[in-house]
Amino acid sequence: MIVEKIPKPPNPGGLEQLVLIAILRLGDKAYGVTIQTQIEERTCRPVATAAIYITLDRLAKKGYISSELGEPTPERGGRAKKYFKITALGEKALRDSLSLIAKMVGDLRPGLEGILGQ
Repeated sequence: MIVEKIPKPPNPGGLEQLVLIAILRLGDKAYGVTIQTQIEERTCRPVATAAIYITLDRLAKKGYISSELGEPTPERGGRAKKYFKITALGEKALRDSLSLIAKMVGDLRPGLEGILGQ
């Protein structure tokens, strides 16, 4: 029996989802530090700076985000900030990923009230 494997698009994982959501929330102010701060403030959990930049690199390689350099600033020693935007592919991947989670939770919601904080 021959089974044909259909390639599936990669699904963003937990931190990838949070980074993509933070980028959406921040709009044109999304750079490493603001992304990290947004996630930490909303989740009340610390996130290592290195983890943010590793995740940003991984998302860029997948084509889920793009970046551009801002203007150099004196407070950064003349260095420019790298700003991130979610791409159409990234929006689709995030939407699909969150849809899968919603399907998994679905009718379990009443039984998960304590877990989901509702």
